[in-house]
This record gives sequence, C-alpha cells and structure tokens, in this order.
Amino acid sequence: MMRNKSLIVCLGLAAIAAGCSSTPAPNPVVDTRAADVQAVKDLEAAWIKTIEAKDADKFASYFAEDGSALYPGAATVTGRAAIKAAMTQYLADPNASWTSQDTQTVASKGGDLVYSQGTYSMTMTNPKTKKPMTDKGKFLTVYGKQADGGWKVVADTFNSDSPM
Repeated sequence: MMRNKSLIVCLGLAAIAAGCSSTPAPNPVVDTRAADVQAVKDLEAAWIKTIEAKDADKFASYFAEDGSALYPGAATVTGRAAIKAAMTQYLADPNASWTSQDTQTVASKGGDLVYSQGTYSMTMTNPKTKKPMTDKGKFLTVYGKQADGGWKVVADTFNSDSPM
C-alpha cells in the first residue's frame, strides 16, 4: 500500500513539475506588410523611369534572375538577358512610352511576396501605319523578396482593354 502511495505522490510531483516548466514562447511574427508595399511602390516608380530613359538593361535589372515577362502577342520570356533583348526593340521605338497607375498593391503575411495591379497606357509606333498608337489596359506584377531583403519582379504581365 505504501508503495502505491509513493508512486502516486511521485507521479503527482512529476505532473506539477511538468506544468511549471517554462518553455520559451515562440517569436512573434513581425508584420512588415506596410513596409513591403511601400518598398515595392518605390521600386515601381524607379522602374517606370527606366522606360522613360529607354534603358533596356536597367529595365531587365528589376527582374529576378529567373523572372518572367508574359506580354501580349509574344511567348513567355524568362530570365534577365531574354527580357532585356525583348525590351530593347520596344524601347528603340521613338514613340515608346508607358504610364501606369496602381489600383491595388498587396503584401503577403509571410513577407516574401507582393503583387501590384492597375491600369496602363502604352504608346508605340503602329507597324502598318508608322504612326503612334496608344493602348490602354491592365497589368499584374508579382514581386519576390530576395536574399538581400530587396524586391525583384518574378512575373509581369499586362493585357489590353481593346477588343481583339
């Protein structure tokens, strides 16, 4: 009988000790979404200036090394070098211009992705008439946080509001 009481007392003490043990609380996740959105908006403003400067090399530098451009009337272009080559022709057009307006920019809770969407107006030379033509539509760009904490485009696409 004494043996059972000792066992019960030992188990009770073990339960109390386990309940009193302190395990460190997990680190709280810091919400960086507002800062991430602002960083991407700042990046986009600088990126648009590379179009105004007609700098295809700098334009492509905003993409992740394996980023993709999914532009209308063309196959998907992946990688900075291929994106630079694709943009060189567009930016060589004397009428080339691009303006855009974000309508929504959203950062992930995990802090690794941001997307922006909005509207654009693009002007270029019509290959048939050789006159400037303007297209309006919408865009979607996805940014990924890089190892250095900066942001790069992982996917960029746009499409026209004009009927096909």
